[in-house]
Amino acid sequence: MSEEKKGFFKGLWGKIAGSDDGGEGTSTEPVQQAAGPVSEVSPSAADGESRKAGFFERLKQGLSKTRDSLVGRIDRLVLGKKEIDADTLEGLEEILITADIGVQTTVELIRTLEQRLSRNELKDGAALKEALKEEILKRVVRDAAPLDTTAASPFVIMVIGVNGVGKTTTIGKLAARYCQQGKRVVLAAGDTFRAAAAEQLQAWGERAGVDVVRHQEGADPSAVVFDGIKAAVARKADILIVDTAGRLHTKVNLMEELKKVRRIMGRELPGAPHETLLVLDAATGQNAISQARLFKEAAEVSGIALTKLDGTAKGGIVVAICNEFRIPVRYIGVGEGVEDLRDFDPAQFVEALFQ
Repeated sequence: MSEEKKGFFKGLWGKIAGSDDGGEGTSTEPVQQAAGPVSEVSPSAADGESRKAGFFERLKQGLSKTRDSLVGRIDRLVLGKKEIDADTLEGLEEILITADIGVQTTVELIRTLEQRLSRNELKDGAALKEALKEEILKRVVRDAAPLDTTAASPFVIMVIGVNGVGKTTTIGKLAARYCQQGKRVVLAAGDTFRAAAAEQLQAWGERAGVDVVRHQEGADPSAVVFDGIKAAVARKADILIVDTAGRLHTKVNLMEELKKVRRIMGRELPGAPHETLLVLDAATGQNAISQARLFKEAAEVSGIALTKLDGTAKGGIVVAICNEFRIPVRYIGVGEGVEDLRDFDPAQFVEALFQ
C-alpha cells in the first residue's frame, strides 16, 4: 500500500476514533443518510500479522495495572520458595480476592489448586502460575462467543447499564467498527432522560457516517425505538443499535421501562432485540458483579461489554463475571480509541494477563 493511501486511511480512522469531548460540534439536525460504508483495502498477510501483534501489545499495556495487581503479587509471593504448600495457597487466595476475581471464583480456583498440590503437580512457583493460568482460561473460555450480527437483518442490539459506564461511547465505537466492516448501521437515541445524551450519540453518528434516529429530550423512549426500527427496516440497515437511559438496577420502575421497550421491539420486529448488551465499568470492581446479577434477572442480558480495563487494577472482574454468570463477554475496552474496544478473546486475554 502506498504511503499516500496509508495516510488517507490513517486520517480517516483518526476522525472516526475522536474522543467524545472532541472539538466537533454536535448539531441537533438529523444526520443525513450515509452514502455508504467505507471500503477497506485488504491488508497483506504480513500487515495482518503486524496488526495482530500490535493489538496484543495494546491489550498487554491496557491490562498492565491488573497484571501488576495479580501476577506481580503472585511472583512476590513465591519468590524464594523451594516448595508450594498450604500457606502459599492461603496467600494466593488473598491475592485473588483483592484482585477482584471474586469470592466464589477464588474458592473454586483454590480448591482445584489444592487437588493439584495433593497430586504433587505444583513443584514450584512457575508450576503454580501455569496451573492458575490454565484454570482461569477454562473458566473464561467456557461460554465465550463472538456476537454474530448476521443472524437477522436488521440485527437489533439493545445497550443497557447504569449511568457513567460508557454506554454511549461503546455504541459509537461499535457503529464505527461495523461501518468499517461494510455494514449499514442505524442508531436510535433511546436515552431521552439524560441531558445531551442524544447530542452525544449524534456526534458519534456523524463521525461514523451513520443515521441517528432521535426525539426531543423527555420523549417516550418506546416511541424512539418504534421509529428506529421503522427507519432501520426502510433503509435496509444491517444493524440497529439502541441506546437506553442509564438506570440504577435497584429502581423497579426504570427496569419495568426496559421491559416495555423490549416488548415494543418484539412487536415491531419479531425476535428483537437479538442482543441485550450490558455495559459494565471494570473499575467499579465488585459493584459491577452486583449490576450484572440484577440486570441479568430483570433484562434478559445476553452479552456483556466491559469498559475501562486500562485504567484499573480490577481487571480480575472479567474472570469473575465469566465464571459466575455464564454470560458471554463480547467486548472489552482497553483504551480511548475505536480500535481499543476489542472482541473478547479469552486465550489472548489470559496470555496478556500472565505475560
